Amino acid sequence: MLETSALTKEFRGFRAVSEVDLAVEQGTVHALVGPNGAGKTTLFNLLTGFLTPTSGTIRFDGRDITGQQPEQIAHLGVARSFQITSLFDQMSVVDHVELALASPTGLGYRFWRSAGQMRRFRERAMALLGEVGLADRAGAYAGSLAYGQKRALELALALALDPKLLLLDEPTAGMGLEDVDRTIALVKKVSAGRTVVFVDHNMHVVGSLADTVTVLQSGKVLAQGTYDQVRTDERVVTAYLGQAG
Repeated sequence: MLETSALTKEFRGFRAVSEVDLAVEQGTVHALVGPNGAGKTTLFNLLTGFLTPTSGTIRFDGRDITGQQPEQIAHLGVARSFQITSLFDQMSVVDHVELALASPTGLGYRFWRSAGQMRRFRERAMALLGEVGLADRAGAYAGSLAYGQKRALELALALALDPKLLLLDEPTAGMGLEDVDRTIALVKKVSAGRTVVFVDHNMHVVGSLADTVTVLQSGKVLAQGTYDQVRTDERVVTAYLGQAG
């Protein structure tokens, strides 16, 4: 589904990502982990077009997408959920999802759109909110949601694009234990029939969700395999897992 070959990104001579070969199989959940400064966020930004590679290639679903813009990549079926949630506090939860559903049609960008025009997206919006456990908060303002609920809404917005590939950037960052476990269950649910790539520092999350784990260190792939394989790799224990305790 997603493949990189010798992917490299330099910033004024500093290699944040160096010769990365990555292969994400269709229908799997793939985790990117590593210590701070390992290059995870830079790699994520390369995959989604927010950064242009210095060299190397990126292929998605058989197509070369190297250097394409984020909106072009999104239209191919890639949706990204950001580490920092950006919602409109005074807009209702269901209106957020309706707007996301309308965006591919161009209707979402028209400031003169009518409530009647947007109403056609209501049924699908409610179904998505049900999928992420927010159906009972549909009429609430986004600003009134708890942190974990905001992340769930953000996930619903990504799912509104009906993506082939879902990219989750630190989906449990800043969450308490209860929200973390709830988010694990949610990602398991929405990953059915989808391909998911995520970055997370929480190894409990990685072990619970990932079919495959790629460990990065200093911009390079240090190890790759199942969670049980990488967690016992001496290089990984030294570089990352040992630091996490």
